[in-house]
Amino acid sequence: MIQEIIVVEGRDDTVAIKRAVDAETIETGGSAIGDEVLRRIALAKERRGVIIFTDPDHAGERIRKIVSAKVPGCKHAFLTQEEATRKSDIGVENASRESIIRALENVRTDAAPGQDEESDITMDDLMAAGLLVHPQAAARRLEMGKLLGIGYCNGKQFYKRCRMFRIGREEFALAYERMSVSEKGDDNG
Repeated sequence: MIQEIIVVEGRDDTVAIKRAVDAETIETGGSAIGDEVLRRIALAKERRGVIIFTDPDHAGERIRKIVSAKVPGCKHAFLTQEEATRKSDIGVENASRESIIRALENVRTDAAPGQDEESDITMDDLMAAGLLVHPQAAARRLEMGKLLGIGYCNGKQFYKRCRMFRIGREEFALAYERMSVSEKGDDNG
């Protein structure tokens, strides 16, 4: 049984989560999140903790941002688009049991109120790693997001997530090294 309550977008996501793990969910009902739902999420966070587990698409990221802004200090679970896609439909409901379990085992916690979003990663580090202003920047951010467990996002958001989830230089360097080895393997294959 997962202690925290998992915030998902809809009923199909709840079914997928319950197929994978023993957990309770709160459904946002889409991206037009009402005040009542936000109050329930805030209460759940206070009493048991919350894991935000939305689709890896624009609407899911919008919901994640809204909930994070209104209820700071939540945990986050991420799926890759590949893990959540079936027949060009992207959603948690499409992910395998194994992918859902892996995402929940690798949750990240954002900085709670009163805690500084602290990371020693700079924009220059992102540039040096080819995650910004690089012909393959988007693909590299996608891979680094997978390796760091913070999902895919644009460059500015990637920097913000590194800070929000307190990604340190050592963790960043290890992920970069794994990405570089993977790229070299792709070039040789």
